[in-house]
Amino acid sequence: MTIAQILKTPAQQQPVTARGWVRTFRSNRFIALNDGSTGSNVQCVVDFENTPEDVLKRITTGAAVEVRGLLVASQGSGQAVEIQVQELIVHGDSSPEEYPLQPKRHSLEFLREIAHLRPRTATFSAVFRIRHEAQYAVHQFFHDRGFYHWATPIITSSDAEGAGEMFRVTSLPADNPPRTESGEVDYSEDFFGQSTNLTVSGQLEGELGAMALGKIYTFGPTFRAENSNTTRHLSEFWMIEPEMAFYTLEDNMQLAEDFAKHIIRHVLDRCADDLAVLDQRLQQEEQSKPAAQRQPMGLIEKLNFVVNNPFVRCSYTEAIEILKASKPNQKGQFAYPIEAWGADLQSEHERYLVEKHFQAPVVLFDYPASIKAFYMRLNEDGNTVRAMDVLFPGIGEIIGGSQREERHDVLVEKMKAVGIDPHHLDWYLDTRKFGTCVHSGFGLGFERMIQFVTGMGNIRDVIPFPRFPGSAKF
Repeated sequence: MTIAQILKTPAQQQPVTARGWVRTFRSNRFIALNDGSTGSNVQCVVDFENTPEDVLKRITTGAAVEVRGLLVASQGSGQAVEIQVQELIVHGDSSPEEYPLQPKRHSLEFLREIAHLRPRTATFSAVFRIRHEAQYAVHQFFHDRGFYHWATPIITSSDAEGAGEMFRVTSLPADNPPRTESGEVDYSEDFFGQSTNLTVSGQLEGELGAMALGKIYTFGPTFRAENSNTTRHLSEFWMIEPEMAFYTLEDNMQLAEDFAKHIIRHVLDRCADDLAVLDQRLQQEEQSKPAAQRQPMGLIEKLNFVVNNPFVRCSYTEAIEILKASKPNQKGQFAYPIEAWGADLQSEHERYLVEKHFQAPVVLFDYPASIKAFYMRLNEDGNTVRAMDVLFPGIGEIIGGSQREERHDVLVEKMKAVGIDPHHLDWYLDTRKFGTCVHSGFGLGFERMIQFVTGMGNIRDVIPFPRFPGSAKF
């Protein structure tokens, strides 16, 4: 039985076996044992008089042990059952002098340096159990709605975002690559016969799937070679990108709202104990901040806020007017003042709309074409595109998407305007030549969602082995 199962089993002095790692061992008698199935430990009471001394010496924090005994009602407070140990086996020793996870509070910065061991802590085991449940909820949501999982390439010759900040993939020798007559690296001699990179998005390939299967979604790793050392950026992260044929922007917005609520509701239903641990951690963290910097809501309160409120629809133009007239803008409290239509909204603006003005999650739509990607459908006004962003409390944008530009001629002109050679994406343009139709999609950075539902302040703490500038350990 897992420890999660043992803790839910009525005590009838029945024999049980538990295996896990020692969290603490006190008074040569009480082992707090954890196996990762729950954030709670099971107390194992050792009969030290009948346990060999050489075995007792091996019961140290971090050691892997197996206990066999009777499940009885707990004599202490905090849990209903405990194990009276009849047999104790030490599977793996742990040096108390060297083991870094001693029974005390460790900083998240320190734990980030030992990412191979931090899942053994209460905080990180909770985060990664929640991550698992959220991942299950993603597949469940789309499967139940008739979507097909679509595998998009990790190695690609296209740049979906047009940003150029990509990791190159090559088998050419770094010290002496073949060169053309003009002196440039000759990628025709490379493994794939051309220049290739790690993908930044599966969207373009996802659209191809939607044009054949109707509704698809991708869920895979993506990469950005952006030199961003922030609490919200990773160089390697997981993206969820649904694409739907015959979906308008309005359909897209509704799907995004339903999707976000489904994930959060699933976590609330399935991870109550882990959320309680993280909510308490967040409360302690907030108390150490100045009052003006504290989050207005606790973790579980924030999750219920999203689940229980309909998402407000608001055009970008309306949002600009709201922000221009807002007190923070009038009093110069925004780091990026809103002066005119066309401004690229920052997190502080998005959070004001959600937390102060509407007091609900917000979906902004119809953004200026000048600040959005080439593949978004141009509106009839010629100035805005059918883009949308979903805004959450405490974090701002969490989902971004659009109705895609389905008109071949318009798309070609937009590509040329941003310096993309249409010939390079002729396969993408074919979907606009052979049976084009209205279609839409969006992207959700999975780690951004996990950061939201766990309340972790740094995105590097919601993926087991974070990749960021200067670090690719493990």
